[in-house]
Amino acid sequence: MAGLDPTAGRASDFSPADAITLLRIPLAIGFPIVSSTPVRLVILALAAATDLGDGWVARRFGGSRFGAVLDPIADKLFVAVAFAVVWVAGALTWYEVVGVLARDIVATVAFASTLATGKATAVPARLGGKAVTLLQMLTLVVFVLQWPHLQSLAWATGAVALYAIYDYNQPFFQKLRTR
Repeated sequence: MAGLDPTAGRASDFSPADAITLLRIPLAIGFPIVSSTPVRLVILALAAATDLGDGWVARRFGGSRFGAVLDPIADKLFVAVAFAVVWVAGALTWYEVVGVLARDIVATVAFASTLATGKATAVPARLGGKAVTLLQMLTLVVFVLQWPHLQSLAWATGAVALYAIYDYNQPFFQKLRTR
């Protein structure tokens, strides 16, 4: 079937990993609609599983150019919607939500500016970014379960987000130093 090339390393128009990534969009729509704790936990588990799974499938069977763009969009859409729910519920202030989403906000602005200049490029995942993603999911679980220390975890996530922003910029600054 055209576009579903399972050969590792080949970039097709659409890959199985893209189908997994697309699942995060209805999950983002569902999170604010449901109020059931068990259902929201299932949504979070599925969002995390699709985030991990799409990357694994792409590395194992091959990804696509579409997926390279779609994956970060689906990631950011899900966390933005989920943390909007946290903010609307009054569990975190707007500035705490901005802190938790700082890495995503900066990445979105950076991507948009590179796209506008015609120099868009994929940035490989780094440890700091993965740590932020994990902490964002944990923060959402704490919110859904109404456990204490939500604000402390949000502030810790914001701090790690600041580190991730620094970490993502290191390759750029290394290029500048070698010129």
